Amino acid sequence: MAGAIASRMSFSSLKRKQPKTFTVRIATMDAEMEFSCEVKWKGKDLFDLVCRTLGLRETWFFGLQYTIKDTVAWLKMDKKVLDHDVPTEEPVTFHFLAKFYPENAEEELVQEITQHLFFLQVKKQILDEKIYCPPEASVLLASYAVQAKYGDYDPNVHKRGFLAQEELLPKRVINLYQMTPEMWEERITAWYAEHRGRARDEAEMEYLKIAQDLEMYGVNYFAIRNKKGTELLLGVDALGLHIYDPDNRLTPKISFPWNEIRNISYSDKEFTIKPLDKKIDVFKFNSSKLRVNKLILQLCIGNHDLFMRRRKADSLEVQQMKAQAREEKARKQMERQRLAREKQMREEAERTRDELERRLMQLKEEATMANEALMRSEETADLLAEKAQITEEEAKLLAQKAAEAEQEMQRIKATAIRTEEEKRLMEQKVLEAEMLALKMAEESERRAKEADQLKQDLQEARESERRAKQKLLEITKSSYTSMNSSTTALPTDLPSFNLISENLSFDFKDTDMKRLSMEIEKEKVEYMEKSKHLQEQLNELKTEIEALKLKERETALDILHNENSSRGNSKHNTIKKPQAQGRRPICI
Repeated sequence: MAGAIASRMSFSSLKRKQPKTFTVRIATMDAEMEFSCEVKWKGKDLFDLVCRTLGLRETWFFGLQYTIKDTVAWLKMDKKVLDHDVPTEEPVTFHFLAKFYPENAEEELVQEITQHLFFLQVKKQILDEKIYCPPEASVLLASYAVQAKYGDYDPNVHKRGFLAQEELLPKRVINLYQMTPEMWEERITAWYAEHRGRARDEAEMEYLKIAQDLEMYGVNYFAIRNKKGTELLLGVDALGLHIYDPDNRLTPKISFPWNEIRNISYSDKEFTIKPLDKKIDVFKFNSSKLRVNKLILQLCIGNHDLFMRRRKADSLEVQQMKAQAREEKARKQMERQRLAREKQMREEAERTRDELERRLMQLKEEATMANEALMRSEETADLLAEKAQITEEEAKLLAQKAAEAEQEMQRIKATAIRTEEEKRLMEQKVLEAEMLALKMAEESERRAKEADQLKQDLQEARESERRAKQKLLEITKSSYTSMNSSTTALPTDLPSFNLISENLSFDFKDTDMKRLSMEIEKEKVEYMEKSKHLQEQLNELKTEIEALKLKERETALDILHNENSSRGNSKHNTIKKPQAQGRRPICI
């Protein structure tokens, strides 16, 4: 009895000690995950678990986003997960997204997983038209997206219509031109074919390098009012704070770079920006909700911290990550070069094999033709021999007839009639007999000559037969020699494509890294040349499709972008202009 009570008490104590949990669903750009979280977990505990699961080390760019009352919010790291205004029903859903954007994706994004997540997010924002992208740039970005997904272009595999089910262009761009899906695919494929040799991570990085120069890239917009009650938009990004007209999200009216802002604060719904230069007026505005003010402040603090961090020496962790990334890049580059060499060797071997097979077929055809010629020669020789035999028999028969005619002439002469008439007749018959004998002799002589000629033709035919047999023997020997040489020509130690990963090892020496550095410098120079070539291609495409544009379907952003392009304005020089004018009082 006592033992049963003790066992029940121990079971109850164990049951009480079990921590309470709840289910969380994390949605990334290309997958969903579910975790069982303890009630006491803070935002950092859940965030670290997600990052560990993804293998992500560049955590400072990302956050866990959720929506409350039509307002976007981010999970705070130092606050319990369930203390946030999240839905109570399970699973609690968060979106793992980039919260802060880099100034230069190529220099700042080190890990391949980081690049991939940014690529997916930026691509979705462009397709959803949250980031404005001009038509010609949309086609170029689509070609890099296809390269990242399908690899190198192969006309035998990527046939017409293979992009029919892909979403590659914003609907605004498709509706703006009188072009069929096949015409868009043709232009995307033309650029896609030029990206041959780029790996997935390289294609995604090229996509980000083009996208980061778009005016709306990385900007979070918020509706605000200034002191006069004028409706404006506040944009927060990696470079600073920007004030926009509500109808123009491309070109800011005024900008405050992070290095020129002394302080940012808010009280209730009023937000205050204090410039570093005290001669410039303080800028104040009101937002719609207190929750929006908190979100603006979060983004300002995070972007400002990253802005200052970029301008300092890299931390030890970042240095290690970049070193590992360089080594990994070098290893991948060497691996790609090795695979390219193996592919080239295999293609050369296949070409050699095809050439040998073609040569063998040619030799077989020549042997068959020689054999047929030999058979024809043998048949001709047999016919000539038969004809010669017949001619010889005819000559013998004619000679026999000539002898008989001679005998008949002698008999006629012996039995000549005494009378003149008979004598004349007999002379005439003798003359005719002589003429006949002469003709028979000539015919016999002609037949004899014809027999000699046939014998000579027979001799020549037999000589041709002998030469044909000799040529057939030479061709047979040549085929055998070619097959032996083809066997020796093929490399016996061709590397196999079945690779065993645990047997691969690489030894990176200083010379390898120096060579890699020189290659990187060379790639930079090539990139500048490619950028110029790329701009020329974009202008060509823009000119090509301009005739198909439907002017009445142009959006306000299209018109603004065209005006900025005609003035030579870009994302970067529009930010610099307000700085040059920053010494004057702000009037918005």
